[in-house]
Amino acid sequence: MIMRYLFAFVFLAAPVAAETCPANVSLPADHAALMEDIRTAPDPETARLLSMRAWENWATAPDAHAQGLLDEGMSRRSSYDYAGAQKAFEALVEYCPDYPEGYNQRAFIAFLRGDYEAALADIEITLARVPNHFGALSGRALTLMNMGQFTEGQEALKEALAVNPWLPERHMLIPEPGTEL
Repeated sequence: MIMRYLFAFVFLAAPVAAETCPANVSLPADHAALMEDIRTAPDPETARLLSMRAWENWATAPDAHAQGLLDEGMSRRSSYDYAGAQKAFEALVEYCPDYPEGYNQRAFIAFLRGDYEAALADIEITLARVPNHFGALSGRALTLMNMGQFTEGQEALKEALAVNPWLPERHMLIPEPGTEL
């Protein structure tokens, strides 16, 4: 009798344990054109609206389970539950290791918690998968500056602004002598 219950438990639990994230994590076909539109936007408001579309692309997880973990982490972060957000993003990265936004969001939590080394590691993973992710690029700049690596942070900020010249962090760029922004 116990074996029958044990078998039923194992059988019912198996699909949950075997659940995996889809292997092909990709952005919409028009994402490259969107990034070009952001780069060439004529004003901050146009860039802001276009940037919101890029964030929607990045924050669309590959399946419902991954989306639930992402949404939970972002909700916890917005209510300052950084430990809960960290836990959700850890679960997201473990479940869906090819999904770049999981790493980017985990990096943001690490940054907010002052764990700059962990933030940089996750930012680099994000950028290896999405080189023009202006959120990760600006995050790298801010992280480096918070680590006291001001020159490297300024260079990283220049990279971010090359992708999105209207980033709010643009005011942090110190112009080189004899140049204008």
